[in-house]
Amino acid sequence: MPHFVSTESNDGATFVNVYAGVNFDDLARQLDQKLAAAGYALKEGKPGDGVYERGNRVMRILFGAFVKYFKFGVRIEDGGNGNLKVRVHKLTSGMSGGLIGMGQVKNEVKRLVADLSVI
Repeated sequence: MPHFVSTESNDGATFVNVYAGVNFDDLARQLDQKLAAAGYALKEGKPGDGVYERGNRVMRILFGAFVKYFKFGVRIEDGGNGNLKVRVHKLTSGMSGGLIGMGQVKNEVKRLVADLSVI
């Protein structure tokens, strides 16, 4: 049964999804699995409150848009009424990849919104 309720906000840099009928630990586990399946690794913190990366930052700086690199902060918060909110914010702008890199990060945010809405 999907727990996703809605995307509360999305300003391009941060989005907030609302989930119902799931506890913190289960949602953290499902988010971690979904991000791992997309190639992300938890670099700091713990599932439910951590920083996830995909790609290689040094290679991105050296080769620009030819190498993908994404970094996002993920935090689960109490949404009230038994709901949980997942706040995902980008921690990289894509500037090291130029305009193409910035577009890649923007598209990755859109993809994450869609991927995390099926939990």
